[in-house]
Amino acid sequence: MANKYFEVKNLKQYFPIDKHTTVKAVDDITFDINKGEIFGLVGESGSGKSTTGRTIINLYNATGGQVLFEGKDIQDKKNKKERHDAKRRIQMIFQDPYASLDPRMTVLDIIAEGIDIHGLASSDQERKQRVYDLLETVGLNREHANRYPHEFSGGQRQRIGIARALAVEPDFIIADEPISALDVSIQAQVVNLLKKLQRDRGLTYLFIAHDLSMVKYISDRIAVMHKGKLVELADSTELFKNPLHPYTKSLLSAIPLPDPITERTRKRIAYDPKKVHDYSKATPALVEISPKHWVYGSEGEISQYKKEIK
Repeated sequence: MANKYFEVKNLKQYFPIDKHTTVKAVDDITFDINKGEIFGLVGESGSGKSTTGRTIINLYNATGGQVLFEGKDIQDKKNKKERHDAKRRIQMIFQDPYASLDPRMTVLDIIAEGIDIHGLASSDQERKQRVYDLLETVGLNREHANRYPHEFSGGQRQRIGIARALAVEPDFIIADEPISALDVSIQAQVVNLLKKLQRDRGLTYLFIAHDLSMVKYISDRIAVMHKGKLVELADSTELFKNPLHPYTKSLLSAIPLPDPITERTRKRIAYDPKKVHDYSKATPALVEISPKHWVYGSEGEISQYKKEIK
């Protein structure tokens, strides 16, 4: 059997607070991403989704588990070649387009940094031309190259961040809440740019966000995360059509509806894990209850979910 493209296996990221307290930001999660797909990872603030992205790309050293890229473990420090190769082939677009850009560097040098590190340009002229091409690719122009980040709007800064990620010709991009810091009017433009780049360049995305409606628009499959655990994973259409986990239902009930009358009268679904689940006697697990639809629950809950989906 051929290796899967990208696999996260039993990934853990724990942060010790003091001698007695450890925050399990990412708690034993497993999923895979197919080549060329956009995989959405959603959840509220504090769910562990951004920590997952940062651990995958080795900004944090994982507490446990594996991250396999084309079958090779890029978390294993012994695999120096694979880790170095992954640094170029896996890139990240960050949430805050201002904080992630060095204010003392010109746009030219910001975008060219990866080109310099990986030796992708043989001359200064080729370096500049690569940057000019990238600026045009993301909807900016070459005159922007000699300016500084503070001279741009939030949407333009995020385009610079996207150009920087593209500069090293990656195959896989982790987009960590790339639109949450932007005005609503700009969000759709950036998402459409990401979709176009994915089609044109054959990219694969892990798209991290808390806005479920935007994730539905861009993603092929969606995983829902709550307090370090994956609680549901399904194709985008299936998840919206048949949400099963109470937390997923709660998230979906919070999406505003365009009809003001319906919006005014409908009820939000509150999620209180202590009231909904009793895991004192039964250990929960992520189980495939129908083809490609996975839900986290105890044996009794899984039986109930199977009845519900029928």
